[in-house]
Order: sequence, then structure tokens, then C-alpha cells
Amino acid sequence: MPQIRMRNPSQRRQTAQPITRPEPPPVPTMSLAHALKTLALNAIGERVRAITGSTASLDDFATPKGDPGLFGPDSVAWQVHANFTAMMVGGLSSLIVQSLHPRALAAVWDHSDFRHKLKERLGRTAYFVAATTYGSEAMALNAIRRVNTIHANIRGIDLQGQPYLAKEPKLIRWVHLVEVTSFLAAYQHLAKQPLSPQACDQYIAEMARVGHLLGAADLPVTYAAMQAELLGFADVLSFDARAQDIFQVIQAYPVDVWDKPWMALILQSAFDVMPPWVLALLRQPPACAVHKHTTRLAVQLSAEPVQWMLNQQGVSAIARQRVQGGASYV
Repeated sequence: MPQIRMRNPSQRRQTAQPITRPEPPPVPTMSLAHALKTLALNAIGERVRAITGSTASLDDFATPKGDPGLFGPDSVAWQVHANFTAMMVGGLSSLIVQSLHPRALAAVWDHSDFRHKLKERLGRTAYFVAATTYGSEAMALNAIRRVNTIHANIRGIDLQGQPYLAKEPKLIRWVHLVEVTSFLAAYQHLAKQPLSPQACDQYIAEMARVGHLLGAADLPVTYAAMQAELLGFADVLSFDARAQDIFQVIQAYPVDVWDKPWMALILQSAFDVMPPWVLALLRQPPACAVHKHTTRLAVQLSAEPVQWMLNQQGVSAIARQRVQGGASYV
């Protein structure tokens, strides 16, 4: 008789359970406002790079964490150099005035392609200022070391038969005086809240550190002393054929057609911040008070979108995050 095998209750067929798959993690969504903001920031950033010729990477300024660089975020240099439009105005004004020194101009004329690559020259200058202001201490010192190495090999004879040496302290002094006074004049002219006299002196004293590292000696550390020293060069300055050529090159600064109206305002402002005695050398009549005020207002208004972008993801913003211990800027 066949045996009937009884199943152990534990072996009874289990009821099939539906197979469920884990839910994928939620995909972060970007709000319309955030998307538009990101688009605007990127578009403005592209325009800034197109105008200045800048090729620097923001990543270079993001490390090492906690490093304040040569000055730190509480310095006046950080405040002044964060104003993009003032730096553009001061930079172009500085290039025009520096070209009035025949021996200083000869060093550039004979050893660079500045006249045909103005934007690249401005981009290199902008990088040097950014590196020495906002970079880590190592980055700043490396930038200064590179410039000193280049200057050590630049020498020659100017059109008057006078020898020049790029690392000569007196020529470095001239370049430094013009650059610092031009940046400061542009900031005072365009900033909504200009610096106090004490802050102006502090800025000049801070920038003297860079000038000394470049080879200048006993630089002035007050506004009054710097203006007096600058005027002391007047007898050796000349608006000669070479300086006139540089003047024309800068006036024809290469930008895209939609940037030309803004660049015209920047160039006019570059003249507006020059001392009267420099304008006389350049044979440029000073603008009347109304015209100067109108130009300043137009520049200030047009600068708002660019400054808004840079305040959030420009070099100074990245450097500030580095000093505070973070490096995220996306």
C-alpha cells in the first residue's frame, strides 16, 4: 500500500511575495530662479574673460585652506582690487601714463609684442595683481619671482641713447608709483564709498610690500608722499612717437562690437582719473565737471551686473572662502 508522505509544516510552500525594487534617490531639481541666476553668472563671466583676456583658473586661488596670502581679507588691497571696473580704468590709465617714460617704454617696446597683443598684456597684468593680492603666499611669491626672472634679462638702449635695465630700481619705482596711484584714483572716482585718507595711506603702504619684493627701494607709504614722487618724474617724461603709438593702441582696445560702448566709457574714465599735469603731457583737455559726472554715473550703473557676478564667484570670493577654510564655489 503506497505511503502517503506528510509535509512538515515548516516545509509548506510559501506564498509568493511580489518583488519590489528600491526607489531611486530623488533627483535634485533646480528652481527656475536658480537656473536663471546660474545662466546669468556664467554669461557675465564669459564677457569678463573676453574683455580682459584672462585665462586664469579659479582653482588656483582655492587652496591651501586657511592661507591668507600676502595681505588677507581685512586689507585695503583686497577691497580696492575687488572692484573690477575700477581696476579696468586704473589699469588702462596706468599703461598710458607708464608709456611716457622713454626708458621704461623702451624695455617694453624692444622685448615684447605689447602693441599687437594688448589684451594678452592686460590679462597678464591682471593675473599678477590677482595672484599677489588674493593668491596664497606661495602663489604670490612665485608670481613675483617669475617677473623678477624676466626683468633680469631685459636690457638695451632707448631712442635717446640711454641704457635701460628692467630690474633697475628707479624704473621699477616708476612703474609701481603709476600703477598704485592709478588703481587708487580709479577706485576713489568710481566706488560708491571712497576710502578715507587713512585707508588710502594704508593701501599705499600695503602695496609697497609688493614693490619692494620686485626690487624697488624705500617706496613712499603715504598718499601725499607718493603724489610728490610721481610729480618728481615729470622732467624725464615725453609724449614721443612711441608713446603716441601706445596711446593709439590703447584707444583701439580690441573688444567685441557689443562691448565697444562700455569700453568707450572705461577709456574716458581712464583719462578722468589722471592728474591735470599728466593730461597736459598727453595733450588731452580735462573733461568738464558735468561730462565727468555723467561718465562716472554711466560706468557705475553698467558695472553693477559684473560686480554682482564677481562678488559671488570671482577671485576675491574664492580667496575669502579659502582663508575661511572652505573651497567650494560652485
